[in-house]
Amino acid sequence: MSKINQAVNGSSVFRVDKFVVPANAREEILAKVRMTHELLRQQQGFVQDFLLEQFSGPGEFNLVTIVEWQSQAAVDKVVPIVKAAHERIAFNPKETIARLGVKADIANYQRIPGV
Repeated sequence: MSKINQAVNGSSVFRVDKFVVPANAREEILAKVRMTHELLRQQQGFVQDFLLEQFSGPGEFNLVTIVEWQSQAAVDKVVPIVKAAHERIAFNPKETIARLGVKADIANYQRIPGV
């Protein structure tokens, strides 16, 4: 376990977004995800992020993003920042997901103690 993870182990929050992305929607979704993650990396409380694409196995979700935040307070502060940034460029994630036929499963997670 890294020192960063040890330092924030008790309070880290992990935002995990899982998507079923049709092949014809891949590039547009990846562009939006990359843009959003660039903004997230600049925010206070950001720890690390991952953009993962399935390459084998029977799983349903073919694109997964994970962002680790130092705390729920950090998450709470970044939500309006991201919303405002999306509004400035007329990007509505829910509408884009619906238009492209993407299925999303989005939630916050925390570590299970002792694991």
